[in-house]
Amino acid sequence: MPVKIRLQRHGKKGKPYYWIIAADSRAKRDGKYLEKLGAYNPNTNPATIELDVDGAVKWLQNGAQPTDTARAILSYKGALLKLHLAGGVRKGALTEEQAEEKFNAWLEEKAAKIEAKAEGLTKAQAEAKAKALEAEKAVNEARIAAAAPVVEEEVAEDVATEETNASNEEE
Repeated sequence: MPVKIRLQRHGKKGKPYYWIIAADSRAKRDGKYLEKLGAYNPNTNPATIELDVDGAVKWLQNGAQPTDTARAILSYKGALLKLHLAGGVRKGALTEEQAEEKFNAWLEEKAAKIEAKAEGLTKAQAEAKAKALEAEKAVNEARIAAAAPVVEEEVAEDVATEETNASNEEE
């Protein structure tokens, strides 16, 4: 039975949410699967990915073939690196401890990159909000300035009208 690691679509129309699954390649896209390995939400920025790395490595060692998108996700989360390191341990090039140490170092580096991206996004969002606020202040000041002469003219007309009314009443 040829096994594929692929995405199974869930969610609403226009708001996709995917499960990362191991399934028989002959099964329907949203049909029966052998094991759920994780979830992928592309609607967030950066995309949210939950993955059972050890389960994915187990399926890959047993011959499961990932689809292109699933391969990119597995690579992003380090499952393919862990598979590569496990191959090195099997061949005797590394010890189990060395492989685990390399994998943990890679995970820390990756987490730092993700944190930097999220921080950059929040900074850009704050700058955009500040620019929008400044633009709104400028528009409001322009409206106030445009309305001020009209108000002064009305006040002047009211004063003139009151003066004529007062003079008419005196006569």
